[in-house]
Amino acid sequence: MNYKRLKEAEERFLGQYPGGFQNPKMVAVAKRHRVNQLSDYTREQFRPRNFRDTEAILESMVTIVSRSSMISVFEKPAFKNCISKLTPKEKNKFAGALKKRLHGDKEAGFHELLEILLSVRLAKWSIISVWPAYFNLLDDAFVKPTTTKNIIAQFGLSDLTYQPLPSWSFYRNYLAALTCMRDSVDITLAPSNPAFTGFLMMAMNPDYA
Repeated sequence: MNYKRLKEAEERFLGQYPGGFQNPKMVAVAKRHRVNQLSDYTREQFRPRNFRDTEAILESMVTIVSRSSMISVFEKPAFKNCISKLTPKEKNKFAGALKKRLHGDKEAGFHELLEILLSVRLAKWSIISVWPAYFNLLDDAFVKPTTTKNIIAQFGLSDLTYQPLPSWSFYRNYLAALTCMRDSVDITLAPSNPAFTGFLMMAMNPDYA
């Protein structure tokens, strides 16, 4: 990690937005993305007991994808369409994989989600990472391809090699790197992993906000 570059980005950002994400301008940006609202919704809908109703779980998965500002406008209808075409057996397997990812063996759940997404040609980082990212704002991360590649390049994460096909090994190492970086900056820049990666994105492109 290029610690010097990270601290320079922190200094510039706090100079422009004193108080970090508590700054009124950043509060307005956060409202547009509705991260906390979607996190509350995700945590409520994906309680362990709710997984007894597969159709409700799949409907919530579609709702989160459709409402998330982190998902592209092209991926939203594609995901909704793929869900409608799954067989009952595939739907049960998909819901079960998500339960395992959120409440059980995370790695096994990741691989089971990936298997299903591969079968419907939607094995994308944005899709496979979106539900955990909202469910665990500090313990999971959303992987947006362009942003992730830029973070790796700009902040010297030389041990990471981005690949478009999702893999648990990359995700685990990327999350560990983000956590290390997050712990190195002022807490006002990292109330959550989505906020922290937002800070990194804006630090790389000051005109973004």
